[in-house]
Amino acid sequence: MEFFHLFSILIVLSAAFAYINFRFLKLPNAIGLMLVSLLFSFLILITGNYFPEVKTVIEHRLNEINFSELLLEGMLSFMLFAGAIHIKYADLKSEKLSIMLFSTISVVLSTVIIGYASFYLLNAFGLEVSLINAMLFGSLISPTDPIAVLSILKSAGVSKSLETKIAGESLFNDGVAVVVFITILQLSKPDVDTSFIGVLSLFGQEAIGGILLGLVLGWTGYKLVASIDHYQVEVLVTLAVVMGGYTFAHYTHVSGPLAMVVAGLITGNHGKAYGMSKITAEYVDKFWELIDEILNAILFVLIGLELLIIETSKTIFIVSFILIGVILITRYISVYIPSIFIRLKEQMTKKTLVILTWGGLRGGISIALALSIPISLNRDIWVTITYVVVCFSILVQGMTIGKVAKS
Repeated sequence: MEFFHLFSILIVLSAAFAYINFRFLKLPNAIGLMLVSLLFSFLILITGNYFPEVKTVIEHRLNEINFSELLLEGMLSFMLFAGAIHIKYADLKSEKLSIMLFSTISVVLSTVIIGYASFYLLNAFGLEVSLINAMLFGSLISPTDPIAVLSILKSAGVSKSLETKIAGESLFNDGVAVVVFITILQLSKPDVDTSFIGVLSLFGQEAIGGILLGLVLGWTGYKLVASIDHYQVEVLVTLAVVMGGYTFAHYTHVSGPLAMVVAGLITGNHGKAYGMSKITAEYVDKFWELIDEILNAILFVLIGLELLIIETSKTIFIVSFILIGVILITRYISVYIPSIFIRLKEQMTKKTLVILTWGGLRGGISIALALSIPISLNRDIWVTITYVVVCFSILVQGMTIGKVAKS
């Protein structure tokens, strides 16, 4: 019953923040929610100075939440499926080379560069972290989240090709980055085989197993919805694919996130085109769009509240601001190197690279992964840095990407 009350409070806060943004701020949803959450957390901190019991109650409630289970085992599956269900095969096919390279080579490059940079930077400032922990941060901050910028970019008049590159890259690099994150998280545990073959087999089991499971889930879901015409049941089937599929992935030790991306793509394309009526496809779209909005709102509220219970310091904030610059430079490098190969087949201009760099916002996935890090692996440090990076990313990059695209 306690979990129900906690979840109710999160939903109420999310609804209130979304209302304030829509009614008064009128900013794109992700940008507005982040801003209101930030102001709310500061308000709670100030209130806590005058009424310590308020802060104590919130801290007690937040400490009851198992973030790893809630985020990695729950919310992530819904978010990735919801993102995948809106991507069209035809769009992916036209940009397949750039999406494939950006979501693999770019993620790995970004993970390694940011991992090493944060390791040396934090230790230089007297914050002792291991290299494997720094790589964990590199993997969680590498995936991009286009939700906040796609509507802005559309109004700025960017090409459909660039829109697809950003959305497609984000969708797949979420899945790849989560696999890298989980692999590194497993390697950080004692008595784990950290040899090249051991790492490769662990990554392979997660990645290949996840893709195969996603194919099975997507195809099974498609056959089920194709055999009936009843939108309530068909929406329920897609929900069962996500929840049942992710649970199965957990117990078979394959990548649930990649399974959800693949299952979402099959459902959003094959399922909608050949297995659903127009009204069912519309209900499925609206349902998953709403789920995605709700979960992103809850994530922003969660990290705003999490600020109240993490141990942080001025040094960590200084390092965070330095890392913003490192992450932006790394983002440019990680898209520039694959673009050398892409130019052989597809058009890739300098302006496209700049938009991909500045429009590569960090959002919900990075927050979810940061909050799921065990406390023993310096979670407070990584959550603080992630929060600062995501705030800058959404509030500064998100608010200015339109001008960058039009310039």
